[in-house]
Amino acid sequence: MIAWNQDFAEPPSVRGWLHLPTSKGRAGIVLTHGAGGNCESPLLIALCDVFAERGIAALRCDLPYRQKRASGPPSPSGAAMDRKGLERAAASLGEKVGGPIYLGGSSYGGRQASMLAAEKPDVAGGLLMLSYPLHPPGKPGALRTEHFGGIQAPILFAHGSKDVFGSEQEMRAAMKLLKVPAELELFAGASHGLVQKRDGTAKVRDISGKIAGRFLALVGG
Repeated sequence: MIAWNQDFAEPPSVRGWLHLPTSKGRAGIVLTHGAGGNCESPLLIALCDVFAERGIAALRCDLPYRQKRASGPPSPSGAAMDRKGLERAAASLGEKVGGPIYLGGSSYGGRQASMLAAEKPDVAGGLLMLSYPLHPPGKPGALRTEHFGGIQAPILFAHGSKDVFGSEQEMRAAMKLLKVPAELELFAGASHGLVQKRDGTAKVRDISGKIAGRFLALVGG
């Protein structure tokens, strides 16, 4: 694992950690965090470790809004900049590794990755959504699916059965809006974020292994 700090003539920068496979990587994946977190999420760390072990270079990075401040939620006005940061991270990783680049993240980060993929289909060969925030809690009518029809990459949703941002039934209904191969890896009893503070390293590792295995099977990695 090595630190990744890349600046450009104009913001945003790319800040994070690159988990390198022991042999030459055949592909790469960029993963980022949810609205209240950062790239030090135990799930992101474990996932990147697992991907690296399976020959995929994995970059976990902080979105531009998190680079500006250590805590607090993102601003809607900054979402476009967050997507630009993801685009730069994907392009930077693509310059380092051969093969396809995949993109994803937890909650807000995953949503921005999916929106970027709809705007620029060539940015990723596959999408990994961890706890996709289908709608705000208690507002099932405010669906965040308006861009689903533009996504052209296969997509895996890893979701908890008790996630208040979208039930299993709601997720399966929303997936029907997609025009690409899409699968749901459901974790029984898990809430938003998939893992809790009380979960041990072994459990987080087990969850990460299931997600990575299902995702690589979907994209043919």
